[in-house]
Amino acid sequence: MTDALGRVRSALVLGGGSEIALATLDRLAARGLRRAVLLGRRPEVMREAARGLISKDVEVVALPFDADAIDSHAGVLGSAFATYGDFDLVLMAVGTLGDQATFESDPTAAGHAAISNYAGAVSSGMAAGSALREQGHGTLVVLSSVAGQRPRRDNYVYGSAKAGLDAFARGLGEALRGTGARVMVVRPGFVRTRMTAGMKPRVFAQTADQVATAIVAGLDSGASVVWAPPPLRWMFLALFVMVLFALGALLAPQRR
Repeated sequence: MTDALGRVRSALVLGGGSEIALATLDRLAARGLRRAVLLGRRPEVMREAARGLISKDVEVVALPFDADAIDSHAGVLGSAFATYGDFDLVLMAVGTLGDQATFESDPTAAGHAAISNYAGAVSSGMAAGSALREQGHGTLVVLSSVAGQRPRRDNYVYGSAKAGLDAFARGLGEALRGTGARVMVVRPGFVRTRMTAGMKPRVFAQTADQVATAIVAGLDSGASVVWAPPPLRWMFLALFVMVLFALGALLAPQRR
């Protein structure tokens, strides 16, 4: 359970090697986090990456989890909750960026990426949501992306999966309304991490630490959607308004 000030004491991370996830846990460690259960493909690598948490007296548990193995998710999540719960926070950071050119030459690779970024997140998200509903409290934080808000030529496979994930997460949040549990969707822009190494940074590029700061602020405020950085919200709103005006202009002659 959270402490008297509502601070996170126990967290479960799906995709425990994520730089954004680890940066978020690092901030929560300074505020009273005492246990972090990391799920991912390489437990030994995750535990090594979490040495900073261990040095801050956070108990770190690293367990195997495969985002593509959707048949295993209910069992893995159920076991984690039964053994280490209850969790104040579940942070979903699964998925892979991949390469659009590779996807266009290898449809199978595109399909596997879609499973990791969407189908795997849906099955594990449903399991996490059910467990949070049963315990009656806790926040599921879902790392989405602004790539899901506007398709781009250079990452439309990734962006389409994130669009689906974003819609799923918001729907799950509605399903959990009134149960004591909730969902917070995080939409980062371009983030400088290992995953984006070698890519040209885009407007409002930021670090994993900056996204982590936005996540913690969202948890404090009870936000349902967090844009990282915040100006992206207004940029996409402006784009939406421009599209509406363009549609209106196209339809106007037909009304005459």
